[in-house]
Amino acid sequence: MKSNVGGIDRILRIAIGAVLVILAATGQIGLWGWIGLLPLATGLVGWCPPYGLLGINTCKTRKLPE
Repeated sequence: MKSNVGGIDRILRIAIGAVLVILAATGQIGLWGWIGLLPLATGLVGWCPPYGLLGINTCKTRKLPE
């Protein structure tokens, strides 16, 4: 499983997912807030299944020193 979620994308997924889960846990937005577990998980793991299927990769490629 190669990482395909990088940098800012990863930070945004974690932040948005955490906010949604917190709001759902406190009862402020209802059950739909638990959908925040998906971006939270993909942000923490660094891999997104739909990105893999669509060939999207937001990770920067690193060049090895010669």
